[in-house]
Amino acid sequence: MQRHFPSLQILLFLLTKLCCAQQEKIVMHEVPEEKQVIVGAEQTGEYLPFIKNKTVAIVANQTSLIRKTHLVDSLVSLGVKIKCVFAPEHGFRGEAGAGEEIKNGADVQTGIPVVSLYGNHLKPSKEDLQDVDWIIFDIQDAGARFYTYISTLQYVMEACAENNIPLLILDRPNPNGYYIDGPVLERKYASFVGMNPVPIVHGLTVGEYAQMLLGEKWLKDSLQCTIKIVKCINYDHNSFYTLPVKPSPNLPDMTSVYLYPSLCLFEGTIISVGRGTPYPFQVIGYPGFKDGDFSFVPVNIPGTAKNPPYENKECRGFDLREFGAEYVKNYKGLYLFWLKAFYDSAPDKSKFFTDFFNKLAGTDQLQQQIKSGWSEEKIKESWQPSLTRYKQTRKKYLLYRDFE
Repeated sequence: MQRHFPSLQILLFLLTKLCCAQQEKIVMHEVPEEKQVIVGAEQTGEYLPFIKNKTVAIVANQTSLIRKTHLVDSLVSLGVKIKCVFAPEHGFRGEAGAGEEIKNGADVQTGIPVVSLYGNHLKPSKEDLQDVDWIIFDIQDAGARFYTYISTLQYVMEACAENNIPLLILDRPNPNGYYIDGPVLERKYASFVGMNPVPIVHGLTVGEYAQMLLGEKWLKDSLQCTIKIVKCINYDHNSFYTLPVKPSPNLPDMTSVYLYPSLCLFEGTIISVGRGTPYPFQVIGYPGFKDGDFSFVPVNIPGTAKNPPYENKECRGFDLREFGAEYVKNYKGLYLFWLKAFYDSAPDKSKFFTDFFNKLAGTDQLQQQIKSGWSEEKIKESWQPSLTRYKQTRKKYLLYRDFE
């Protein structure tokens, strides 16, 4: 074990120091203050005419804001008739942790019925949609295939098609929408954490992804539904976008958002990603690891991390907060070094991967490549043919200027 991780510590240090030089070569740009992004929800004049005197259902969560006011609260004040709110994973107001049961009920602030679209009820039923004229979808995505909001979008689109209800998508920027990387999902590994043949980092906004679902006929039975997309203003795929609110309880800041596509793969291994700590998806480690220079103890945090891995046990590993905020942000790719290094050092390699890993990866090839000792460069080279085909398909559905 000793021969692997001293080099990891040195590399982390060197790459962190080099990140400033790297940034000078990146053509990305922060959005100037005078050209701040205006998300779809803020453009009420574009969509109120469609829902005036109509009954609507809204798919929303805590990110569905018009500046500092929730979309639902705003539409209620404007006299829009809302039959119900559909809540994705983490709930309507974002109060539930990953995988926690979301129960039906009523929103305490408005009294509007809330229907869960997580667990055993992933798709709105015919009864849910009775007398509904429009469905509105307004949720901030994180830009990774296994982030489940785009899976909820797909089920909602299927329900719209089956019940002949148009869907209004209020688009929002993709904070990881400035690159594309990762293995493209193979259909036999399709699940709620990845339903279609797209790479881990797909480089699409929710609106663009919806267009791809229809254009590629990926909805069940090649169903088609009517969609209207209110585009963002002053956004493109060549700019960084800072989220105004955390997209889910375990992505508390932009550092976690940038690290998420690379670190989520660890959730299919024995390694903790810091759930149950103040810095989820910013630290990695596990009990008994000897070479790490950072320790953390996961604890039960209601609404954020219920019974996290290694609860109340000290984990040793690495603090990636500075590295993620600087280098990974500009890396423009999945970072596989940590995954390979932890596997190489694992005392029992037969137990390192869990059954969940291949679902997250969307293939069994990545696990086999790591077990076979492939280099990161060789692994990424193996992705290129399918990524090239995906990029060609993706371009048909772009709503914003691309990064290439």
